[in-house]
Amino acid sequence: MPEGVQIASGEGLARPNMAYTDLREWLVEAEKLGEVENVTGASWEREIGMASELVLRDDDAPCVVFDEVPGYPKGYRVLTNFFGGRRRNMTLGFSPDLTKLELADSHRAYQVEGMPTIPYEVVEDGPVFENVLEGNDVDITKFPTPVWHEHDGGRYFGTGSFDVTKDPDSDWINVGCYRVMVQNEKEVNIYMSPGKHGRIHRDKFEERGERMPIVVVAGGDPMIFLSACSELPPGVCEYDVVGGMRGEAVKVVKGKHTGLPFPANAEIVLEGFIEPGKKLLEGPFGEWTGYYASDTREEPVMTIEAIYHRNDPIILGCPPQKPPDEIGRYRAVTRSALLKENIKNAGVPDVTGVWAHEVGSARLLLGVAIKQRYPGHARQVGHVASQCHVGAYAGKYVIVVDDDIDVSSLEDLTWAMLTRSEPSESIDIIPETWSTPLDPRLSPEDKAKGKFTNSRAVIDACRPYHWRDEFPLVNSMSPELEKEAREKFGYLLN
Repeated sequence: MPEGVQIASGEGLARPNMAYTDLREWLVEAEKLGEVENVTGASWEREIGMASELVLRDDDAPCVVFDEVPGYPKGYRVLTNFFGGRRRNMTLGFSPDLTKLELADSHRAYQVEGMPTIPYEVVEDGPVFENVLEGNDVDITKFPTPVWHEHDGGRYFGTGSFDVTKDPDSDWINVGCYRVMVQNEKEVNIYMSPGKHGRIHRDKFEERGERMPIVVVAGGDPMIFLSACSELPPGVCEYDVVGGMRGEAVKVVKGKHTGLPFPANAEIVLEGFIEPGKKLLEGPFGEWTGYYASDTREEPVMTIEAIYHRNDPIILGCPPQKPPDEIGRYRAVTRSALLKENIKNAGVPDVTGVWAHEVGSARLLLGVAIKQRYPGHARQVGHVASQCHVGAYAGKYVIVVDDDIDVSSLEDLTWAMLTRSEPSESIDIIPETWSTPLDPRLSPEDKAKGKFTNSRAVIDACRPYHWRDEFPLVNSMSPELEKEAREKFGYLLN
């Protein structure tokens, strides 16, 4: 086991050891790994987006910090590609030597399954209050927000941001991720997909004809951003989950206009209200499916009452690209962990591996490995995976395989599907399932009707249960022999 990695008693899983509490401390750790490049003089209109697209699709590319953006003060920076290379494990608090499946399982054990939540702690002050802009001083265009994609309809301040809302019927504080487009100095659009927790909150306020308080945090702690991107149960506050992961409460301050909590050490925070009934044209925006799946349309508007920011602020950018990309990489880990927990909670036994594949941005293609215990086991787990909370939204394909398959390997998963399934017998189709307006396969007619549903394919790629012992032997080394081969001849792979 790598030096400095702790093992939980009885678990055999690495224990997280967080070395950062905000984006600046994270940047120091990434620099220690030698995975940060600094670029000066790139324009927000074109060049930051161009450079970002190159690196965001490369799993081993460095984090990039853009500074001295023309038209903006030195020190007003944009950071992209934080979740790649060895930084991926470090960001979640684990050794860089863990495999993808080991990382997901360790993340599940300590953030999802075994780690208690710790409520966030309200403090009076923090670095985010170094600069306070209110009234006529409010101007979001003072930050070098890029045009991320060639055909985007505007500047998107919120791609690596998270949004804080409160349920009007309870004390539940939700932290979610929704894209934020700049309209003018004092207004932004926030697109929230139907069914998402922030959207549920917004719809409640809209039905009452009331303004919804909201806070947008750009340049927050990457761990909070990742948790905000994960499908946590209703009523759970993402700040508390991160506190439990770290073993220490997240320090927050409260907004002067909304009372909503946001990290005391965040880089930039917008505070304001979504006005009932007020909408402006938003989009188009290149989305996580790899398409411009939604055109320009009217979306609700946030009126900014205050901007808080640190000196020399950093925008955390995480714009989606054609997958596999950065979004797919981080969501693959978090969603794989949550999906395995969902399946376990449904009572399905002997699930040995789960992976939400990067090429489907961790939604469209799910791989599940099982040790078959009874007839129908494979179909059971496939249907549960496709319809549980994590798997239900915008999925397409679930492939179930035996436990000798590495489900995180697209090649292994595809090989199993091609050799162990029979198309006429092995595929179940589930119609009328939960999709999204961002699905490029939705017909124009269905979109016009607001019919955002699709179908799911559950593919049983296990050895047929009733004659599994007679299935042809795999032409490959046993795990024991492969371990011996790597110990003796692994140098040949370098």
